[in-house]
Amino acid sequence: MRSSLRPRVLLAAAAALTLTGCGFSGTQTQSTQPSAAADTSQRIVVDNFRAPVANWAVESDAAYILSLSGCLETLTTYNQAEGKVLPSLATEWKQSSPLDWDFSIRQGVKFQDGTDLTAGSVASALNHVLDAKVPARAFNRTMIGSVTAVDGQTVRVSTPAENPLVPYRLASVNTGILAPAAYKAEGLDPFGHCTGPFTPVSEKAKQSLTLDRNENYWGGDVQLAGAEVRFITNGPTRAAQVQTGEADISLSIPVASLAALKADKGVSVLGADSPRTATMYMNNGRAPLDNVDVRTAIREALDLDALAASVYEGAALPATGPFAPSEPWAGGKQDKQQQDLEEARKLLAKAGYTADRPLEIIAIVERAEFADVAAVVQENLKNIGIPVAITSKEYASAEPDVLAGNYDMLLSQRNRLIDIADPIGFLTADYTCKGTYNLSHFCDAEYDRIIAEAATTVDTTERYKLYAEAGRILQDKAVNAWLVNEQATDATRTNVLNYVQDPLSRYVPTAKTAKAAS
Repeated sequence: MRSSLRPRVLLAAAAALTLTGCGFSGTQTQSTQPSAAADTSQRIVVDNFRAPVANWAVESDAAYILSLSGCLETLTTYNQAEGKVLPSLATEWKQSSPLDWDFSIRQGVKFQDGTDLTAGSVASALNHVLDAKVPARAFNRTMIGSVTAVDGQTVRVSTPAENPLVPYRLASVNTGILAPAAYKAEGLDPFGHCTGPFTPVSEKAKQSLTLDRNENYWGGDVQLAGAEVRFITNGPTRAAQVQTGEADISLSIPVASLAALKADKGVSVLGADSPRTATMYMNNGRAPLDNVDVRTAIREALDLDALAASVYEGAALPATGPFAPSEPWAGGKQDKQQQDLEEARKLLAKAGYTADRPLEIIAIVERAEFADVAAVVQENLKNIGIPVAITSKEYASAEPDVLAGNYDMLLSQRNRLIDIADPIGFLTADYTCKGTYNLSHFCDAEYDRIIAEAATTVDTTERYKLYAEAGRILQDKAVNAWLVNEQATDATRTNVLNYVQDPLSRYVPTAKTAKAAS
């Protein structure tokens, strides 16, 4: 438990914000040395911020590890820079009827075990996801009716209602395609059963995954001999390892490490706008946070300007709600939240709040800055008579209790486009009454009606208006406290070639990623 702010936070609390814009623009940054020659015998080390769970189940978050490792591939892919869904294992697709989408499967692709990619193997893989006991957030029976092989080259995805976002859903890593032999009675085995540029060959549980080049990759020659993906939950450690050369690429660099890395001539720091907001989740189903006045009071007590300037050192902007202001579905300019302690105290009095116990804030350790964020929140809430206790946990250990509703508040962050490159995935999974990732335990019939309408709205402009309306409900009901809009920040050694940063952390080593000859 922490009871006071770190000196660095106190000293920086009055610093001015220096960032002039935030939000998701699709920007990607690249580390490359065009004149350097690639050494195709080289291997690299990647430090990732989270370890796989659920025995590599594709319907789980383990799919993100398989995808960023260059193993798992999907029928379509979402390109950040272009803002478009592009072909991958499918070469084209069409809506053959209001409820049916037909995808043409790329010919000549082999799984890493030597078997052919066929319409039948694709349909089998997607049905495995649909039949999972814990459904994938982006691809499940609520929005997908069936998947069938129409012929040897065509897979048909049918929906119970008209669904304009099926190609987006098939870009989700949870719809990754593995060979039939990967699906075993005791669980999923991705080793040798992917289609990507790298094949997993060994793992150290919760520590690392070792990959070799796929010599028969359909997408062209692979420039690296292999890679090791390490699961390093500690942010400062990830930063230190890329600086010392122990890692070649480190993902999700904490703000406190940026100055040292930027000063190092052997390191390139890459930043991109990200659809990610640091959030203090509040358990809407548990007293006293089941009272909207208490939740609103907590939000009113927060000084987001000071938080962004101190903990984030100006590298993030105060949030104005569940969306970043620049996102097209944000619904126009949002009013900036200002701390109002007097209003917060009035709301607590109206709610009849009494401090009969400290409220617990869980700060996940994968995000190093959350320890300081928790300390700032603790200080802010102390000003209105709410005592706070702070607990630090790895997300994997906190998630079961959070999903079960056995918590008060959680500091975490969620990428709004990670499940599907459209807000419908985030808004459905996180906030509908039956949402599979409803950490807030929020349920509102009008909100659910709006999301159901948006899911079948073909016109993009009209769909975005519905998203904005849903966002206003979340804000009006103070479902959570949205804190700051963040950037995605990675770091690479300068001898890493052709690494293109993905703000959604789906692709890290690709066929083109290389390492310069020494």
